[in-house]
Amino acid sequence: MYQKTTMASIVKILRVLADPNRLRILLLLESEELSVAELQEILAMGQSTISTHLSQLKQAKLVEDRRTGKSSLYRLLKQDSIVAGLLAQAQLEIPESANDQAAARRVLKKRQDKMRAFFDSVAGRLGKDYVPGKSWKGLAKALLRLMPPMVIADLGSGEGAFALLLAERATKVIAVDTSAKMIEVAREQALRHGIENVEYRLGDMEEVPIEDGQVDLVFFSQSLHHALHPERAVQEAWRILAPGGRIVILDLVKHRFEEARELYADEWLGFSESEIEAMLERTGFTQVQTSIVHKEPETPQFQTLLAVASKQS
Repeated sequence: MYQKTTMASIVKILRVLADPNRLRILLLLESEELSVAELQEILAMGQSTISTHLSQLKQAKLVEDRRTGKSSLYRLLKQDSIVAGLLAQAQLEIPESANDQAAARRVLKKRQDKMRAFFDSVAGRLGKDYVPGKSWKGLAKALLRLMPPMVIADLGSGEGAFALLLAERATKVIAVDTSAKMIEVAREQALRHGIENVEYRLGDMEEVPIEDGQVDLVFFSQSLHHALHPERAVQEAWRILAPGGRIVILDLVKHRFEEARELYADEWLGFSESEIEAMLERTGFTQVQTSIVHKEPETPQFQTLLAVASKQS
């Protein structure tokens, strides 16, 4: 939501942005949500200095934060053309800007590497341990909505159990995962079961190693909440789908079990039906259907959300 800037607020904004370090912070938050610790690493400043700058930026209504476990992520609030122009000029005139962006990319890579390390560490035993929201009841309901044999992409495929299930009906399954260890385990499982119509590819949900319009169905089975940018993953699904193709999302309903971030490397604590609907519709999907298909009896009683949508021909 764009803010209407009054003369008083313009003066306040200009006063706050007189400090080049606060401009550097805004330039970083313009493209990515970051924590205080991450900003410390990027800018080589102390925690108290960063916190003070962020407090002043919040008071000027230039940034906002959201709680993620033990810390908060900060992001730039949408602004009018005045602030946008100031930031564009600052990017040209602040010499540290390019280095800041490079450092930010390294920090984000560390965040992704941490998640990847988690999945590497549990490869080969993930199916034997408890995984929130991994509901066979939910999977069965989703499978009932599948069309006849087709080319299917399983994004965030993990150890490949779901890909093997899909392979029983699919012409071909392309299973994509960011963990090399998971891909290795999945290939061994396919070989053990004599399944030959599954192709495993190492890659990220947000940069899927599949060409445009090559698949008929895209599945996210309890994987979307691991994406740094879920909407980018949904946009990738749109890109690789052929006209008339469909997307199916099985994920956790939004919850408050913060321990999931550490226990299961979850980036997001699930999604509401309205968030998933909006994400799909913004991307261009039509005939969006969502429902809650399962609720676990044990605390914290995770629920499974099913969403189905189509890419028009």
